[in-house]
Amino acid sequence: MKYETVIGLEVHVELATDSKIFCSCSAKFGGEQNDHVCPACCGMPGMLPIVNKKVVDLGMTAGLMLNCDINRTTTFDKKSYYYPDLPCSYQTTQWFAPVAVNGLVEIETSKGKKGVRIKQIHMEEDAGKLVHDDWTDSTLVDFNRTSVPLCEIVSQPDLSSAEEVVAYLERLRSLLRFAHVSDCRMEQGSMRCDVNLSVRPEGSNKLGVRTEMKNMNSLSAITRAIEYEVARHIDALENGTEELVQETRRWDDIKGKSFAMRNKETAGDYRYFPDPNVMPIVIDDEWFDKIKSSLPEFPEVKKSRYVEKLGLSEYDAEQLVQSRALCDCFEEACEVCGSPKDVVNWIISDCMKVLNRKQMTLDMLDISGKALGELIVLVNDGKVSRMNAKKILDAIFEGEENPATYAEKQGFIVSNDTGAIEAIIKSVVDSDPKSVQDYKSGKEKALMALFGKCMRELKGNCDPQILKKLLLECVEKA
Repeated sequence: MKYETVIGLEVHVELATDSKIFCSCSAKFGGEQNDHVCPACCGMPGMLPIVNKKVVDLGMTAGLMLNCDINRTTTFDKKSYYYPDLPCSYQTTQWFAPVAVNGLVEIETSKGKKGVRIKQIHMEEDAGKLVHDDWTDSTLVDFNRTSVPLCEIVSQPDLSSAEEVVAYLERLRSLLRFAHVSDCRMEQGSMRCDVNLSVRPEGSNKLGVRTEMKNMNSLSAITRAIEYEVARHIDALENGTEELVQETRRWDDIKGKSFAMRNKETAGDYRYFPDPNVMPIVIDDEWFDKIKSSLPEFPEVKKSRYVEKLGLSEYDAEQLVQSRALCDCFEEACEVCGSPKDVVNWIISDCMKVLNRKQMTLDMLDISGKALGELIVLVNDGKVSRMNAKKILDAIFEGEENPATYAEKQGFIVSNDTGAIEAIIKSVVDSDPKSVQDYKSGKEKALMALFGKCMRELKGNCDPQILKKLLLECVEKA
């Protein structure tokens, strides 16, 4: 018998805010345990929540980026369950009137394009983190993450393979990063995924027994977990190896297996009810229009514009649209120097090298596009050598905003004083007669060795064409 897989996802993304959803504590990743905590977010009695407006802004932005309808009146509710990392024994979330509903995301796989429906997007607070200490056989709680703002994106069960799930998650990550909703760094837990999966006979309209795998935080682990779980379900249906039950399971990526955690709760188990401490939020036309007008171009729209109007290659345009930060820097630099091809080469080559050296992600590029454009003009006009331009780029990464002034202070402006250049050339040639003889014997590389020595003596402050011409003349006379 042939079977088909039915998958729905619940994707949690941490919102890009400085503070938490209901208090002013820092929402930034890292820090000492229990350092970003106050009486409000660790559940002390009598503390009342105050909604962070930026959270609502980002919730609306996420909804609009995913083609959702925005609920103009959105409310918060209490989701009751006990767990040690949840200090109030309930989570403040949205159930009755989430911020966004009825969306659609288009994905593309080897089987073509497909639309994945979004049931809803709701804002909620994160729980804390349990830290298990095997040495002392104890478990401690870190409340830093408590009340960090999340958006949960709930899809309809429209996915049918691990390939589609990965394409969907990559599409979400691209759109949310582009809109600065979240950095979606799965390795830091700012994008996590619950996989709801069932298997049924091909052509059947009846859903099979559903299992949920919690808090998956890498695409490779998600792929392996789905493939394992599908095989487990089919084996159970065909061979009766086990009785499938609705449950929550934990994926062990080292062992390559999933393990039962607890029976899957239903909505009734959570006893949702409106949170009387958080007033309904009314989104008027002015607020809605402000968020809608702030939305960025979609990545594919930018890519098409870069190729068709700016003459970039498909590859270069694809590299740029991986990050909104790259695109913003690119466009600002183009306005200054008017040379899109030069700008993309600097970004893809030199800027990315600096990011890698500093162990920074593409989204962490935070340099002045205007300064980069001015640097490119200096190079194209022959005022600064390419070698020294890289040193100026490092200064731009450190906050330098005036490349021309910096180049003058550091002595990087190219000098075409032929008298000074000829003096350096003569000194180098006289000190290396072997390279001179090698060149005259037909070894072209010997000339480049002399050229490099001259350029080092001149600290790169020389037009390479002038230097080469004068060097050839000097070598011929030697």
